[in-house]
Amino acid sequence: MKIDIITAGSQVIPELVKNTTVIVIDVLRATSVIITALKNGAKSVVPVTSVEEALETRKKLENVVLGGERKAQKIEGFDLSNSPEEYTSTAVYDKNVIITTTNGTLAISRSGAASKVYIGALLNAKAVSAKAVQENNDIVIVNSGTNGHFSMEDFIASGAIIKDILDAAEYELTDVAKTALLIYSSHTDLKSYVHQAEHSKVLMNLGLEKDVHYCLQKDLFDIVPEYKHGIIKLEF
Repeated sequence: MKIDIITAGSQVIPELVKNTTVIVIDVLRATSVIITALKNGAKSVVPVTSVEEALETRKKLENVVLGGERKAQKIEGFDLSNSPEEYTSTAVYDKNVIITTTNGTLAISRSGAASKVYIGALLNAKAVSAKAVQENNDIVIVNSGTNGHFSMEDFIASGAIIKDILDAAEYELTDVAKTALLIYSSHTDLKSYVHQAEHSKVLMNLGLEKDVHYCLQKDLFDIVPEYKHGIIKLEF
């Protein structure tokens, strides 16, 4: 069995993920938000790729909260932005959260051809690694990236997840997976590394330092959301 990485959500095509277990990560911030929302009692999270789709989907569901961002900022008319601190129990408990983001929801939507699609981040790295190992299958870690390009924060998070996977089982690594593992192993101070990333700088300049620091906490939660039939839940 092997582990590979796709370095941007826009690069995902069915042929690359078919018959594999996929872990989608968007550390800053979509998958961190999704994990947080479900940990705080959201009934489901429905990722969509456009504002129009979000508004149409809202008509089909009850107890809906609209969340998301464009250019890292809250979408006009939406209930929540893409800041994990907004997805409190008060805001999302027993609600269906419809979310659209620039990078993360595209990566999730494009990964649907995989045998299993799990939502990962640093927040649940060890838990999602253990879940993927249980599938006994090739693993593809999909980095959402930033605007179709490589992102440092997703790549080092991939390395963290790979390290946890290899602690549990043996896998062959592609060159890109080996590189992610090497980078993670040589940068134990995640904050100083990620603060150099372009997307991190954008968020910091917008005054969202708390979001960045929150998303860099490793193994804060032991939950593993799964994406299936267009919906993300903890249990199907």
